Amino acid sequence: MAGTFLDEAARDRVGAAVTAAEHGTDGEIVTIVSETSDSYHDVALHYAIAAMLLVAAIAAVTPATLEMKLAWFSNGWSGTPEVGRMFFAVMLAQAVVFLVIRYALAWMPLRLALTPRATRSRRVRRRAVQYFKVGAERRTTARVGILLYLSLGEHMAEIVADEAIHGAVPPERWGDAMAALVVEVKAGRPAEGMAAAVAAIGTILAEKFPKTDADVNELPDRLIEL
Repeated sequence: MAGTFLDEAARDRVGAAVTAAEHGTDGEIVTIVSETSDSYHDVALHYAIAAMLLVAAIAAVTPATLEMKLAWFSNGWSGTPEVGRMFFAVMLAQAVVFLVIRYALAWMPLRLALTPRATRSRRVRRRAVQYFKVGAERRTTARVGILLYLSLGEHMAEIVADEAIHGAVPPERWGDAMAALVVEVKAGRPAEGMAAAVAAIGTILAEKFPKTDADVNELPDRLIEL
């Protein structure tokens, strides 16, 4: 979903950082920020299903508890409950628990907080690669495009590079850029983080792909918000 997450000054700061970073390199830096990388509705569904199955497991392990609960609704009746009645009670409890969990996790902050970090990391990476394929991959003559992607909700970022950069720069070289970005994002300064990361990326690109007279600006410098 397209949106505006940073003010104009912040967007200009990131765009200016890209322009400055590209001044010393033939590389082309694309910056994208999004609110989140996924809706994580499947995570909410998984929690709701797990809670529903837990109800059945508890009923199976402690049937006496279920019998006691049923007695509350039968004026103290304490005989052997009918199988059908017990089965219906379990199904009803499962439905209630499923709905409670599912609607509680409709609140995105809670859904994000309960999403495993590994899942969030995979979704952010997948979205970054998708955006890279659309906005930067093979969009430059020398295959020197690189994407810096920030997903605000997850406090995670990714760097995805075109084939020429990927072949010349090992992935661990981007560590300082990523660290600078994440620290600022967690402090509530995403624009400053992206600008710092862009500067670090530009330094690395200038080492491997220094500016030549034939270089032209092939990709936009402005920050893209999606």
